[in-house]
Amino acid sequence: MAEHEHVRVAVIGSGFGGLGAAVRLRREGITDFVVLERAGSVGGTWRDNSYPGCACDVPSHLYSFSFAPNPDWPRSFSGQEHIRAYLERVTDTFGLRPHLRFNAEVKRMTWDAERLRWDIETTGGNWSADVVVSATGPLSEPKLPDVPGLDTFPGKVFHSARWDHDYDLRGKRVAVIGTGASAIQIVPSIQPQVERLTLFQRTPAWVLPRMDRPIGAAERAVHRALPFTTKLRRGMLWGIRELQVQAFTKHPGELGFVEQLARRNMARAVKDPALRAKLTPDYRIGCKRILLSSTYYPALAQPNVDVVASGLTEVRGSTLVAADGTETEADAIVFSTGFHVTDMPIAERVVGPEGKTLAEVWSGGMQALRGASAAGFPNWMTIIGPNTGLGNSSMILMIESQLNYMADYLRQLDVLGGRVALDARPSAVRAWNHRVQERMKRTVWNTGGCTSWYLDASGRNTTIWPGTTAEFRRATRRVDLAEYAVLRAADARPGTGAQNAEVAA
Repeated sequence: MAEHEHVRVAVIGSGFGGLGAAVRLRREGITDFVVLERAGSVGGTWRDNSYPGCACDVPSHLYSFSFAPNPDWPRSFSGQEHIRAYLERVTDTFGLRPHLRFNAEVKRMTWDAERLRWDIETTGGNWSADVVVSATGPLSEPKLPDVPGLDTFPGKVFHSARWDHDYDLRGKRVAVIGTGASAIQIVPSIQPQVERLTLFQRTPAWVLPRMDRPIGAAERAVHRALPFTTKLRRGMLWGIRELQVQAFTKHPGELGFVEQLARRNMARAVKDPALRAKLTPDYRIGCKRILLSSTYYPALAQPNVDVVASGLTEVRGSTLVAADGTETEADAIVFSTGFHVTDMPIAERVVGPEGKTLAEVWSGGMQALRGASAAGFPNWMTIIGPNTGLGNSSMILMIESQLNYMADYLRQLDVLGGRVALDARPSAVRAWNHRVQERMKRTVWNTGGCTSWYLDASGRNTTIWPGTTAEFRRATRRVDLAEYAVLRAADARPGTGAQNAEVAA
């Protein structure tokens, strides 16, 4: 490896997870760290996703750090530009810019079993680190379907997460592929501009009204003058969602009332019975992500919109062919087909002591101890790792819990002293994963009758946490050394691998 800089901690990514990790490191008194970011600015998914209508479906005061409350959110559900501005402000408020290394995409991370450190190769230079905190996030790498003939399409093609703002959609025939969270925001935003909009819907979504509203100046002034009101608001939003969890995880039948609300939401805007039939899911609400929009259904009912109740299977020049044989002419294709979630691309670049990549180890499905530590990859932690996702609340709550775990992990290394590493025991990872998967069996995500991006190629749910955020907070409050092998540099011999450097905890 070429000449490099050594740091105690290398954080990968500068979205909510990476910036949160950086803030927590500084609060723990650790300043010897870098944040490696592949792009030229912070923001993560809120930098990359700038498509028309992009906004969060979690209330603003809950979708922000508890240690960095924002009394000035302009709307109850914030848009992409406001969330990105918030992350820039967090970066400045906590003095993170000296730690940022932009245009430094990680190409490979290799564990040095002799020196007990990670060697990191990036497009912006090389580093080594005692500990790596991977915060690349599950919504970072767009997923494009392999559509035969797509290379013959003469028009414009792009993914929602790579929106081409230089391309003018006005007067164009536009095909939107997919009906997820991005699509239901894009469709009503571009429908008034385009000549014709065709939505290719492989599976319809359950959509509830989005109770969004402006937050007035007087309301914001109260939050600024009385900070406890912001905390109270956040607490109420959190509590309501905690009470909803058992309907998703233990009693899916209780979601029937919510399903009726979604049906009424559709009926108010869509008067055509044939279109309503196309848009009505055949699975229980909650099995796939519940979407929020008050403008999606009205847009679909407009005369310049067609809904094809089938997925795109072939492209013949400018003709798009659906699985049901429907043919559509288009000038532009917008893929709203999600991200690589159950097959994180970063895993292909993480190489353990035996020369295997994390992707190879996870080929049968992702699993990590308490959503953070993978067996055989010492001193490597992930933020928003396996089974830490949520179906009804704010991911910032889960991120902050994992930051607690990260902080205690580093404290344990200090207590152990010397050049030391922790490697999650395979038995501990298996035990944790078994408990998670046993709880998953009763959830709506596994029993609701759908196929979703929550499930991996083998049908196992490796993304969602089957409990409350409070339960996860308790589970990640501190590191249990009994779940880890302790590795010491003095015992690590070249060629033996880190597992042979284990000593008693």
